[in-house]
Formats: sequence, structure tokens, C-alpha cells
Amino acid sequence: MALSSDMMDRLRCPVCRSALVALRCTGCAREYPARGDVPVLLDGSISLFRPEEIVPETMRKPGLGRFLPELGENLKAAANYRRFVELVGRGRVLVVGGRILGEGMEALASSGLELVETDVALGPRTQIVCDAHSLPFADETFDGVIAQAVLEHVLDPVRCVAEMHRVLKPAGLVYAETPFMQQVHAGAYDFHRFTHLGHRRLFREFDEVDSGAACGPAMALAWSFTYFLQSFATSTRQRKVARAVGIMASYPLRFLDPLLIDRPATIDAASAVYFLGRKSGEPLPDRELTRQYRGMDHV
Repeated sequence: MALSSDMMDRLRCPVCRSALVALRCTGCAREYPARGDVPVLLDGSISLFRPEEIVPETMRKPGLGRFLPELGENLKAAANYRRFVELVGRGRVLVVGGRILGEGMEALASSGLELVETDVALGPRTQIVCDAHSLPFADETFDGVIAQAVLEHVLDPVRCVAEMHRVLKPAGLVYAETPFMQQVHAGAYDFHRFTHLGHRRLFREFDEVDSGAACGPAMALAWSFTYFLQSFATSTRQRKVARAVGIMASYPLRFLDPLLIDRPATIDAASAVYFLGRKSGEPLPDRELTRQYRGMDHV
């Protein structure tokens, strides 16, 4: 879906933040390419990605993986996105890492909100190629920002969250889901994990609306067991077989997470955590942060 004319007027140079006219910066005079009708707005000095590397996705050859279930389930996403939609009401929402529709986002897609879906890669829903370290938008452009399974893949999550804060309107909403107990995925582009409190501190310039475990400890165990089996592999074929065995053997664990997801001790063993908050001008003090711990030491 092409960007609205109003949204095009809100685009900014990711380097100097001056306005763009026909994808040419009015400040530093940089010119940015497009792939079809998708602007490619990357700051090459800080991004791992280069405009010339941005090409349409190629379809992967189907393999054994298409017959396998996922290692677990995000038990909170659907309800949290419904709540996000209710709280935002109407307006414009930025989706960071939005080349596909994320898990549980159906309510968001059918909400009538103006979605601006961005990614560092082209995909079926990518409207702008950009890097979360330098979002190419004017200050206070969005009523909400969403980042599902993104912050583990960025080099500097603090900077990325600061950018989300910048482009949000006053009292705008942010929603993020980020892994805690998961092994490396996406190969070389996987850098960070966050405990519940570590994730909360990342969003310390937001007032918390809600937070907790998104994916439970059984999912974390399934990931760990499957990757344990894969560690014995010495070839791609062996790794794929080990992964298939691990997934099928650990599949019954997924039925435990609905029983565990809201228990206090799950915070300390979750596969992933979430945070929903409102933009604030007052950062959360670290002493107050530690008082908000509600894990297994409180059981």
C-alpha cells in the first residue's frame, strides 16, 4: 500500500532530518532511491544495510520446515494488540519491522488505523525501508509505535527506543515484544536479550500501562532442547533433522504455557516479554525500577 500524501510530507532525511522533496533532502542534498513505490531511507553511516542491497525477497524452496509447528506460541499478542487499538482509538501507527503481518496482529490490520509499515528488508507489507536507529520521520508524527521481535536484532536498542520516543506524539503509545530466553536466530543479525526489568528499563521514558511475559517457560524449554540437539550437528542436513526431532519431541510442552503464563515465577523464565506504555517526559528512576520486580522471589 502506498503512503498517503500527508505521510510523504512527514518523511525526513535519516541523516540530517531535513524535509524531503521527491526523496531528495532539502538540507544535505542527499538523494534516496526507491524500489517500486517503496522509499529506501537508510543512513549508510550507521546502518548495517546499504540501499543497493535492498532487493525484493525471493521465495525459499519449500522444505521439511513447512510441515513443522512453531516451537511455541505468543499467548499475549492478540489480546495486547486489541487493547492497543482500543487505547490508540484513531490515528497513525508506525510498525517497526513490519514487512509481514506479525503474530496476533489481525486486530491491528483490521482496525482502520493508518499503518506505516517499515523494515530493513522488502516484504509484502513494507511501505518504507528504513533502520530503527534513525527513523526517517518528523518529530511527533505517530500516535503509536509497535516493535514485535525487533529489538533483539538491532545494534543499539537504546538508540532505537529513543527514536520511537521522538517520533511519538505526546502521550503516544508504544508496544514491544522482545525475547528473553531464546537461542540465536537470524544468524549474524541477533544481538540482545532482555529480562522483564531490563526491558522495562529500555522503555524508562514511558509510563507503563502493562507488561509481562508474552511467551512462556515451556516455549523457552522447547527452544533450549531443540537447539541442544542441533548442537550435535556437523552439517546443514543434520541440523535440519535435529531441529525436526526437537520440535516434534517438545511439541506437547506448548500445552503447559497457558497454565503458566500469568504466574509470577514465569516472569523470570519467559521465552519473551512485552511492554505497553505511554510517552512521558520523566524517566523512571532505577531505584523505582528495582521495586517493580515481581518475579519468583515474590512467590
